[in-house]
Amino acid sequence: MNSEKPSRLAYYSAYAALYLIWGSTYLAIGFTVETIPPFFSGSMRFFLAGGLLLAWCLLREKERPTRAGFIAAFKVAAVMLLGGYGAVVWAQQTVPSSVAALIISIEPLWFVIFDWLFFKSRKPTLAESVGLVLGFGGTVFLVLDQSGYSLSLSGEHTAGMLIVLVATVNWSMGALYSRKAPVAKSSLLSTAMQMTAGGVLLLILSAAAGEPARLSLETISLKSVAALAYLVVFGSLIGFTAFVWLLKVDRASRVVTHTFVNPLVALFLGWSIGGETVSVPMLVSAGIIIFSVVLITRSHPDGP
Repeated sequence: MNSEKPSRLAYYSAYAALYLIWGSTYLAIGFTVETIPPFFSGSMRFFLAGGLLLAWCLLREKERPTRAGFIAAFKVAAVMLLGGYGAVVWAQQTVPSSVAALIISIEPLWFVIFDWLFFKSRKPTLAESVGLVLGFGGTVFLVLDQSGYSLSLSGEHTAGMLIVLVATVNWSMGALYSRKAPVAKSSLLSTAMQMTAGGVLLLILSAAAGEPARLSLETISLKSVAALAYLVVFGSLIGFTAFVWLLKVDRASRVVTHTFVNPLVALFLGWSIGGETVSVPMLVSAGIIIFSVVLITRSHPDGP
């Protein structure tokens, strides 16, 4: 954690970006992948945002990217952006944005488990253990409800929901590793390098998946283009930059509290704008998962 105390304006603005902007990105992703292949759209989001931020850093900051820093950036991006975001954007071709946001709210559970097993060897407290059980239970209930209580991979949403669950594991592990990854001293430069690396990796995956051959300018809608632009500017340049910066200046357990609000924002926007259905089981699952996250993050006020 950074020893320098950030200003209140920067601190609360960064959390506002995580809470509100990131809650809206799930619907934006859903709009984007309607007519733009998922991995290609992801590569453009991070390559454009990372390139713009990298150019800014080269003009305004003294620190310069290093070979070792880019190696570390590619390691972080491979886990967090390729394995995390890439999985989510692929899954949202079939999974509603509100459902994806609810599943992703389980991330703090992985933060506790991985921080204990791989990073700080701190055993979960009783409250955290109860939170883990409730969180997993709420997520399983949501997946079962959305799949018609059948986990057959032929179900409309089942495979996508399981992929989103895997994505939460990748994102959490990558985020924890990024706190100490030797990318760059500057948070902005570190963010730029990670996003640029993620854009490159997603573009390689897009090519391997044969997406360029399926890409047609005639079939890309204005809504998808506008949603992608929103993801570049707000989701990445503002949201992801705020996320990486907060991981350096605040506790990880506090940073991931954005998962309290993101599902609620996604549920409201998916219902009001995206025409998605919000069922009673979804609301019950949301309550269980959010309560479990509260238990976990509040049980160790002096934690990481």
